[in-house]
Amino acid sequence: MQELLFGTGIAHSILLFAVVIGSGLWLGRFKIKGISIGSTWILFVGILLSHFGLLSDPTVLSFMKDFGLILFVFSIGLQVGPGFFHSFKKGGVQMNLLALGLVLLAVITTVAIHFVTGEDLRTMTGVMSAAVTNTPGLGAAQQTLSDAIVTAGGSAAEASEASSSLATAYAVAYPIGVLGVIFLIIATKSFFKIDLDKEKDELDHEDADSEGARRMHCEVQNPAIFGKKLYDVVKAGEHKFVVSRVMHDGVISVPGPDTVFNQGDKLLIVTYPSDVDTVRIIFGEEIPMHVSDWQKMDEHMVTRRLTITKSSLTGIKLGSLGIRRNHNVTVTRVIRAGVELVARPGLLLQMGDAIQVVGTPSNIDDVAKIVGNKTESLSHPNLVPIFFGIVLGVLLGSLPIRFPGVPQPVKLGLAGGPLIVSILLGYFGPKWKITTYTTHSANMMLREIGISFFMAAVGLGAGQGFIESIVGGGYWWILYGALITLIPVSIIIIISRVFLHLNFYQICGLVSGGTTNPPVLAFSQGMYGTDYTSVNYATVYPLTMFLRVLAAQMLILFSL
Repeated sequence: MQELLFGTGIAHSILLFAVVIGSGLWLGRFKIKGISIGSTWILFVGILLSHFGLLSDPTVLSFMKDFGLILFVFSIGLQVGPGFFHSFKKGGVQMNLLALGLVLLAVITTVAIHFVTGEDLRTMTGVMSAAVTNTPGLGAAQQTLSDAIVTAGGSAAEASEASSSLATAYAVAYPIGVLGVIFLIIATKSFFKIDLDKEKDELDHEDADSEGARRMHCEVQNPAIFGKKLYDVVKAGEHKFVVSRVMHDGVISVPGPDTVFNQGDKLLIVTYPSDVDTVRIIFGEEIPMHVSDWQKMDEHMVTRRLTITKSSLTGIKLGSLGIRRNHNVTVTRVIRAGVELVARPGLLLQMGDAIQVVGTPSNIDDVAKIVGNKTESLSHPNLVPIFFGIVLGVLLGSLPIRFPGVPQPVKLGLAGGPLIVSILLGYFGPKWKITTYTTHSANMMLREIGISFFMAAVGLGAGQGFIESIVGGGYWWILYGALITLIPVSIIIIISRVFLHLNFYQICGLVSGGTTNPPVLAFSQGMYGTDYTSVNYATVYPLTMFLRVLAAQMLILFSL
């Protein structure tokens, strides 16, 4: 029992990690005036226990820290990957440029404090990572510093001690990174006298005009298509619409490629809002009908939603399945990650997509067999791409990248490499016929386990000198962290609101994503009650994460 509680064996390490993570997550449930730092409590519990002599084997600490970091960033990359490149559309470029400004201003502030105060640049790198709550940046900085020390002939013990000093500075300055940004968001709402209902209505209005699928009812009035088949009308141009149903002489049918349009036919069409005018020109003006009118007139037609659960369909074009041609069933929409897409023939399918179909029950049952529609099969994670992706990520992260004037080559490290590979897998996987689908709960489990392992390892490795560091002048790190947090965020908020007129919820997402600050995201959503913040968070988070990791490594290399 003595060895289990106070030794250094594997059983002791497992017990210690379990206690640290369990206690930290339990403390994260408590809020002070609606604010909680969540799983960050794991870091502080680890520091507390290691301060009182409960230590783990250094090799175990190193493994748990690195493996946890990989799991964390890889799961993030898989989640945001499918929408990463699309995020640069519709204002995404502007948002990412503002996030880039946050990164550059934080680096400039950090370097300025270093020159003004003489504080060690390595220590300031740890403070900067805390000020922007960027744990992967800390991990990348620690790895870069350890590699440089070992390459220069230093011992593993020296490398470990240097890494621990970074973690100590990070732990001391971290709370201000969370609380400072929350303070600025509250101050922004008050200073600019934000009307939350008005801000939300503006975004709702923009959403109504966005690229979500829209249903419209038209009457065929264009003489140019009288007597023409649907196939001929569609192939005449790359139009983004689907004719769901046709009413001819009071008879409703699901149109096929050979369906002929006649004057006065009524059509139920699904298209994008941006293509509404084009649809009117092709067919005719809209008429006052509702989808329920179609349902009342033809009770034989039903609408169902089927889920694609066959991995073999990943990367297959929707049109190649021949659903309308072979089964007389129309696919009107493809629902992916909660977003409705018009079911164009060239759309590449992904495992986990849902398709909305219209037809007779028996025909729809036939289509269900083609796509799978066995949602229980989605609960089984597809681990092969994940682990092979980690292999590629580790290899990419280990490649040296040389910059002129930098004494040591830069490496993407165990944070940057897997993050880039996972983003590419998430986006290009379906095009390469690689199934990367994981349920949201599975992705969150992987992410939470990874960050919990990492924070526990960092805390257990930093606790021995934590109190001594604060007493010995570490309290200045809190002030430095506050400056690195408040100055860049304040400047970007003013630019965003005063000059660019961004919506308050967009600013919340920009700031929380630009500082890679999940606690601030959770605060914004909980306090102001909308998911719009998370959309903008996801828009800037991937690029910001990569830049934060790279910036931390560059500062460490310049300090050598």
